[in-house]
Amino acid sequence: MTAHLQGSLFDQTDELRLGPLDGIRRTVLGLGAWIDVLPGWLRGSDALFEQRAAEVPWRAERRTMYDHVVDVPRLLAFYGVDDALPHPLLTEARETLTAHYADELGEPFTTAGLCYYRDGRDSVAWHGDRGGRGASQDTMVAIVSVGAPRDLLLRPARGGGETVRRPLGHGDLIVMGGSCQRTWEHAVPKSTRATGPRISVQFRTHGVH
Repeated sequence: MTAHLQGSLFDQTDELRLGPLDGIRRTVLGLGAWIDVLPGWLRGSDALFEQRAAEVPWRAERRTMYDHVVDVPRLLAFYGVDDALPHPLLTEARETLTAHYADELGEPFTTAGLCYYRDGRDSVAWHGDRGGRGASQDTMVAIVSVGAPRDLLLRPARGGGETVRRPLGHGDLIVMGGSCQRTWEHAVPKSTRATGPRISVQFRTHGVH
């Protein structure tokens, strides 16, 4: 199931480790929402991609859309509160993010959802993580990306305003916080360009999905 990945010229190491978080940069989006971005936080990310692409028990899903049942255009895996994550470095990443955002978040990241975008045909439509407490409360979703970069787009949920674009891959970190899940939407659009595979790991708090 592993697709071919062209490795990053800037991450030529098989030593898996996290970099410091002191280089993270915050962008205020408005409406109480913000994003923090840190390129290349996870070092050795290409090696992690190859391992997880081959070993995670990926599943394909189908869902109803406009009276038709269609394939979800990406592969999925989910790790709940009591599940061991598929690599020790991901556990370290979750614990590090929990500690870093403790004052703002006030609770730990507890779950991890994984998405495998095999090529440019795989995507996720505009949405916010508004399930459960995310529908009414500010929260955070932290995403670590490994593999080839794909654009993450953000736009105000009520329309208008400028679309924000962040290419994410090769160990990049983005954290969406404040009201971001309620007042903004995000998407990974399809691409007609030659695009390599990418895995995103989304850390969420309990009761947010």
